[in-house]
Amino acid sequence: MRRLREAMGLTLDDVQARTPINSVKASRIETARTGVKADDLSTLLDIYGVTDESKRGMLHSLARDGARRGWWQTYRDIISPAYADLISLEADARNLRTFQTTLVPGLLQTSAYARSTITAINMTSAPEMVNALVEVRMARQSVLTRPEPLEVWAIIHEAALRPHMADRAVMRDQLRRLLELGELPHVSIQVLPLTSSPHPGMAGPCTIIGFPESADLDVVLVEHLTSALYVEDTAEVSIYCSAFERLRAAALPVDTSADLIVRLKDSL
Repeated sequence: MRRLREAMGLTLDDVQARTPINSVKASRIETARTGVKADDLSTLLDIYGVTDESKRGMLHSLARDGARRGWWQTYRDIISPAYADLISLEADARNLRTFQTTLVPGLLQTSAYARSTITAINMTSAPEMVNALVEVRMARQSVLTRPEPLEVWAIIHEAALRPHMADRAVMRDQLRRLLELGELPHVSIQVLPLTSSPHPGMAGPCTIIGFPESADLDVVLVEHLTSALYVEDTAEVSIYCSAFERLRAAALPVDTSADLIVRLKDSL
């Protein structure tokens, strides 16, 4: 909504002058601090010049879904707002493309692997906290089995698949899980080999979340230890998409990647 407003050269004060929506409310809608009613959304889309019916429909659908209480709200005391946003986006998304350098993507993890990595990254051994975060990660994976499942394309650096768990069985089971998921028609897994030439992924991992109908609604998630950045600018998202295509070309083909995962699993 902010991009649409700025594209028309409008300020929040302009919105207030042209509609019954005051600038504070418009700002809170843009920053997701409040929901938006259908009538208000239509009013905003009108002054922002959005006439494409598919785009308007998608935004209204997102507004309706945003007003519903998600299952993840049960865990609001232990997950960050950025993490809650990710779960909400996954629930609405059509596809997800992710490149990971040191970890298996969360949507593809086993519970044992998730427990080990959550404990290490969050630097906590409190059982109740770890248990809850593992539950959240496992619940997220329901997007892979819903009636219209999320399409996932994961590129994982080979270093993330090499044995680095204290319990080698955890890594072996995780590799087996990747092979099982890779058999699903909506999940594609590629491995970027250790011998690959310099590539855009050297800048770090990222996740591109795509939505039906309107590609300009796509967002990119870049995670850090204590924060997460959502990239929404269309031009910047396009750069990440181009980088992902280069990574896809540099990675091993899907079948060859599966063969490598089998060899790594058998070595354990």
